[in-house]
Amino acid sequence: MSTNPNEKHIHQGRNIKRFREILGIKQEAIAMELGDDWTQKKVLQLEAKETIEPALLQQMAAILKIPVAAIENMDDEGAINIISSTFNADNSSVGFSVHTEINTAEKWLETLEENKKLYERLLQSEREKVEMLEKLIREK
Repeated sequence: MSTNPNEKHIHQGRNIKRFREILGIKQEAIAMELGDDWTQKKVLQLEAKETIEPALLQQMAAILKIPVAAIENMDDEGAINIISSTFNADNSSVGFSVHTEINTAEKWLETLEENKKLYERLLQSEREKVEMLEKLIREK
């Protein structure tokens, strides 16, 4: 492990988890978007990985609707700064703060709508599974 204090420590899995949680997306919804061979547990394991394969990183960025560079480049200090600047807006920049709050509210509403659509797709998928199981039970 490097002891250089200026070196950034980037954990891509943790960054994915941060963005997913900020956007209010469940691991199950991510698994569903990634495909049939994905589960909540597999997403949990992905979030524990320090480095993620480029193709999978591209998929995750697309699902989260963020640039790949955000996942690749945000270190722990950057995450703290983002959180800090979000919750501790400087009163001397009221114009910036108001503009940021409006954009944040709009983004929040967009994200809520996207989450609703993801949830509806997940629910529909579960209904289809139940129907298939019921059909199999009736046939036996």
